[in-house]
Order: sequence, then C-alpha cells, then structure tokens
Amino acid sequence: MTAPLRSSEPALVHVALGPRGYDVVIGRGAVAGLGERIAALRPGASAAVVTDRTVASHHLDAAQAALQRSGIRAIPLVVPPGESSKSWSVLQTICEDLIAARIERGDVVVALGGGVVGDLAGFAAAIVRRGLELVQVPTTLLAQVDSALGGKTAINSRHGKNLVGVFHQPSLVIADTALLDTLAPRVFRAGYAEVVKYGLINDAGFFAWLEANWGEVFAKTPAREHAIATSCRAKAAIIVRDERESGERALLNLGHTFGHALEAAAGFSDRLLHGEAVAIGIALAFAFSAHLGLLAQREAERVARHLAAVGLPTHPAAIEGGLPGPDGLMELIAQDKKVRRGKLSLILARGIGASFVAENIDPAQVRAFLAEKLARP
Repeated sequence: MTAPLRSSEPALVHVALGPRGYDVVIGRGAVAGLGERIAALRPGASAAVVTDRTVASHHLDAAQAALQRSGIRAIPLVVPPGESSKSWSVLQTICEDLIAARIERGDVVVALGGGVVGDLAGFAAAIVRRGLELVQVPTTLLAQVDSALGGKTAINSRHGKNLVGVFHQPSLVIADTALLDTLAPRVFRAGYAEVVKYGLINDAGFFAWLEANWGEVFAKTPAREHAIATSCRAKAAIIVRDERESGERALLNLGHTFGHALEAAAGFSDRLLHGEAVAIGIALAFAFSAHLGLLAQREAERVARHLAAVGLPTHPAAIEGGLPGPDGLMELIAQDKKVRRGKLSLILARGIGASFVAENIDPAQVRAFLAEKLARP
C-alpha cells in the first residue's frame, strides 16, 4: 500500500516487459499530455483515434487538440457504443478505415474509450499491416484498472465473450481520472468490481482499505487516484510474471468464469454490464469456495456485503429478464477460455487476499451449486 496521492501529482506505473515495457500515467488532466508523449515515443507519427459516439461527445475534441498541439495528424474513427460493437462487422469496419486513412506501420492507434473500444482498437492495431502501435486512453474505471493494461484484445463470438482475439501490448496508457467524471453512476460502480478484485486476489489490506474508504473513491477525492494506482501496480506485477496467462495471470479472472456466462446469458446487453457480471461472479466464487469448505462462510458473506454496500449486484436473481437454468449456464461456462481439454478451472479462495487457480473442478459440483443459487434468490 502506498500513501494516497495528492490530486495534482500524477502517478507512473511501469509495466516492465523489457524493450516492450510501457508506462501507465495516472492523474487528473493527464490527457493534455497525450500528444507530447506520443511524439516522444514515435516522432512524426500520425494517430487514428478510435472511440465511440458517447465518448466522442465528451472527450474527442480534447484528445484531438492534445495531438494537434504536438503536430500529430489525428483521424477520428467513431463506432457505436456498447458491447454489441465487439463483433466481426465492427472490427472489419475499423480495419478498413485504418487502411483507407493511410495509417502506416510506425503510426499509432489511440483507443479512446472503455473496455469495448480498447478491445476493438487493440485487436485492429494488432492485425492491420501486421501490427500498429497502440496507445490506450481508458475513459471508464473498469478500463483504467483492468482492460487497458496487459495487451488482451478480443471480440465476442455467439458462443461466448472474448473468444476471438490476440495479445497486443500498448506502448502507453494514459489514465486521466478526470475523464471518469462524465460516467453514469452505474458505469462507474460497475468498474469498481475490478478494483475490489485486486484486494481479493492477494492484498487483504487493500480490500480492508476499500471497505473503509470506498465512499472517497466514489467522491472524486485523491483516494480515487490511489485506488487506481494500487490496482494498476497489482496488475502490472502479475503481467510481468505471466504475460500470456500460462499460470498466475489467470488469477485476474477471479469472478469472470461465472460472470462471462451470465453476460452471455443476458445477451451482452445493458441488462448486465461487465462489471456487474464480475461482481456477481466474485460473490459466487467466494460462495462456492465456502461451499467446498475452503474458507469460512463469514468471509464469503463479508465480500458480498461490501459489493452490495456500493450498490453492486451479488446474486443472479438481480439480473432482469430471467436466465437459463443451470444446464444452460454450464453450457456457457464450458466455452470459457479457462477450460482446458474439457477440464474446468476456477479462481477460488482460501480467504480474502488468498485466491488461487483451482484445476480440474468437477462440473457436477458447479452445476449443483448453481442450481441451488438459482432456486433460492
């Protein structure tokens, strides 16, 4: 844990991947330096700014102005907002538009948006001309603490979430916390689930700090920068040790196996935001851990209580419009990327701050657990 930042003091988190390493710049107003930092990284580069219509209405002008002040040609590419844009058709449009705009190797793709834009822009940057530079400018809490770091890019398949994609690390991440001021409360709250995750994985002290200070994180105080910087440091450390998710990095998927299945069941729609699905998934992962006798029931209840205190859902019954039964959810879980040769892995916990990768979980146990949860709202 570090002392909370002063709001005027940007934080730098370095993702130490050798010659492919990059900085995460965290602070209010950080986007003003976007052009200067890109010009230093890639002198003479042009920049295609991929964003969605909602983000464009709030932040595109400021991003373009920052680029133009440094003499960088900026080409905006605007896509529809929402999870439905993580599709083949929208990816194809972005790729064709990048080529039409004469974005070349050595130029930069700027992802200005939340996780959807980051995934789309990152995937396109990875495959157009066999690889373009990527700069992430995340505009949601979820993206600032999770999806903008680490190089995961993907689109969704009709079979499940994030099943088609590549690893493509950014060259720079600008996490301007002032951009979060325009978020709807529901969207900010959904991103908070990914902040809580870092305390639950391996930092019980951070989880306790969040329990005491979450109101300050929501209230635009320096506690917000502190929570984001702490989360980014935690993720950066794991990325460096396991870039391609062959082992430890899987811990970052705490709550995601259940959560992704619930998202797919809800049709990747506004019925259930990704962070809300993760919150339910985390609660289910801790409840299942208690069910297996790995931790005390009171620990699972403490986790669910904190998530509920900030207004996040913790039970599948909170999802409006209904869900498939346990068999339908198990079909979706079977498509999860953490299923290997038909064997199910889950991120479970022996306590708060003591998560681990549990291999070869019996699907029958998971189905019985889900059946019980679905039957008892």
